[in-house]
Amino acid sequence: MTDRLRRTRLYVPGNNPSMVQNASVFGADSIILDLEDSIPVSEKDAARILVRNALQFLDFSNTEVTVRVNDSSTPFLGDDLFEIIPAKPDAIIIPKVESLKELKKLDIQVTIIEKENDMEVGSIKFMPIIETAIGVVNIEEIASGPRVTVISPGGEDLTADLGIERTKEGAELSYIQSRMVVAAAAAKIQIIDTVFVDVNDIDGLIQSTKKAISMGFHGKSCIHPIQIKPIHEAFLPSPEKIAQAKKIVEAYEKATRDGTGAITVDGRMIDVPVVIRSQRLLERARAGGVDV
Repeated sequence: MTDRLRRTRLYVPGNNPSMVQNASVFGADSIILDLEDSIPVSEKDAARILVRNALQFLDFSNTEVTVRVNDSSTPFLGDDLFEIIPAKPDAIIIPKVESLKELKKLDIQVTIIEKENDMEVGSIKFMPIIETAIGVVNIEEIASGPRVTVISPGGEDLTADLGIERTKEGAELSYIQSRMVVAAAAAKIQIIDTVFVDVNDIDGLIQSTKKAISMGFHGKSCIHPIQIKPIHEAFLPSPEKIAQAKKIVEAYEKATRDGTGAITVDGRMIDVPVVIRSQRLLERARAGGVDV
């Protein structure tokens, strides 16, 4: 699950029946059925039931389906878990995570529900969102927490907690993004970038995505279906990089068949990490429709 392609992760309000029903047709690699920020308090119960029913009765095809539950400081988390976990989403998105202790407590709660419903223990994965300064300070232990497969930085909440302005360029979050990328790599999990909030600025979205890719992010979150295609295009490697990656992978496969120790491509010694990076690049190319 940690190697799953997650170039895009689309937020879908859990109280919108039409969007929930059509979520998988938008083309995102992953969707988030939201029970948190996009849902008014008066509609929490209705949204929870709608999302539960969607998980049980809708066919989302190959799209990864996750649910963003409410955070542990609210009175809604317990009910979210009770209704959502038995419906078997691929993962739950956990907002405002600040410590490993929180994840361990949640792990116990989810394990109890899994056992009560004859589910495989550990089948529901965790995807924490870091939205406070304390969460950033504790990011290494959070990234290595139980069930964690993906972490993400917040945007609006995080900058608000830091007392800084959120900008389109995102320079104010660069240190935090870099630290989180390192933490994710050390824990061998994925990291997905936060949303780009101006849905009308496609050029800005593309630049933000390319910056995230260059920093080591595996994907970017979306708040509108119109953002999916530009993000996928930004993740599509150039023809030159595809050709080079294909050459490296083919040389490695030939060396493996022939039992050759050293691998050289265009006069450059190739080791396993370079091969793995090339394989991942080709995977992104195939996902973008390139025949490799």
